[in-house]
Amino acid sequence: MLRTRPSTPSWRAVALAMFACGWGGNQFTPLLLMYRRLGGYSALSVDAFLGAYVVGLVPGLLLAGPVSDRRGRRPVLVAGTAASAVASLVLCFGGGSAWPIYAGRLLTGVAVGIAMAVGTSWVKELSSGSDQALPARRASLCQTAGFALGAGVAGALAQWGPWPMVTPYAVHVVLTAAVPVLLLRVPETRPRAAASPRRGLLRALLADLRVPAPARRRFRLVVLPMAPWVFGSAGLAYAVMPQLVGFRVGDWGLAYATGLTVLTLGMGLAVQPVAKRLHARARAGRAPVAAMTAMLAGTALCAANAVLLSAWLAAAAAAVLGAAYGIAVVSGLLEIQRMAGPDDLAGLTGVYYTLAYAGFLLPALLASLSGWLSYPVMLTAVAGAALLCLALVATGARTTTA
Repeated sequence: MLRTRPSTPSWRAVALAMFACGWGGNQFTPLLLMYRRLGGYSALSVDAFLGAYVVGLVPGLLLAGPVSDRRGRRPVLVAGTAASAVASLVLCFGGGSAWPIYAGRLLTGVAVGIAMAVGTSWVKELSSGSDQALPARRASLCQTAGFALGAGVAGALAQWGPWPMVTPYAVHVVLTAAVPVLLLRVPETRPRAAASPRRGLLRALLADLRVPAPARRRFRLVVLPMAPWVFGSAGLAYAVMPQLVGFRVGDWGLAYATGLTVLTLGMGLAVQPVAKRLHARARAGRAPVAAMTAMLAGTALCAANAVLLSAWLAAAAAAVLGAAYGIAVVSGLLEIQRMAGPDDLAGLTGVYYTLAYAGFLLPALLASLSGWLSYPVMLTAVAGAALLCLALVATGARTTTA
């Protein structure tokens, strides 16, 4: 039961927290080339920094949602937003050593995980109206906008601003500082549950992460094969492609990497209304199939560009992968929101985003294998995996009920 009937604008403060955490999460991505050139870190090291972010995401996504189901949305999201600012402070002063970067990225991951699992659920609960897809679009839009603007501003400051390893993070700290205070005024939608023994609480948290039995087959055939491609596509577009073609753009490498990031996420924003129309109840299976079809096209372009090494083809691949990302993230959220009940919404949202962010490990995996396999071979294999997942999703969308 909800404690209070929220006013319509209340979701905006939660969306702002998601925006700020998304900004902090993705501001690092276009700076990978900067860390290689100014910090002297290897390609494997900078991809491992991305991996540390994913490691932090997992507990943020899987634990924060169920905890907020039982302890309330507000305290958990306030803590996550504050952690995002602290992470930027660590990165601001720790760029000269790998361990502070790992620590900052780990904490950033925790913050983004909290924002995605708890914020998405809170926005849904605070939204009103007959459009059932609107809350998912609001949450995805704000998070993606944070990802895009964070990357764009950080990349521009690093390319042309003073103190390139400090200024981007300082901007984020200033942007985020007041957000936890704003959240204190948002109505709580999940009353704090009565205290329970530790073992009982752990059992309840694990129960919140289970997919309801009637939805498990569709989850396995539609959501599971699609989810890792949500951020796997982003990793290919703005982590792998800039490093492959960086020599083509010379001193503009940082600006180019920033441009690919903004292009990818901008396309993701642009196609989200299309995802909503594709996911109308009468034809809900079309959105996941459309997402995976675009994923296949984008990964095929990446595989071709591993041979051609064209900056323009990399941009085309980023645009296609961005469209795939936008359709996939919205349709995945809508699938989860239809499967979940009110008591496990945040928990299942966390499960979905954990699967989605597993794809962000793809650049580190490819970098670690590059000593044995060439990028044309590896990216061709990635395209083959996308084809297999498309077949699974198409089968699941046709044979299961939305």
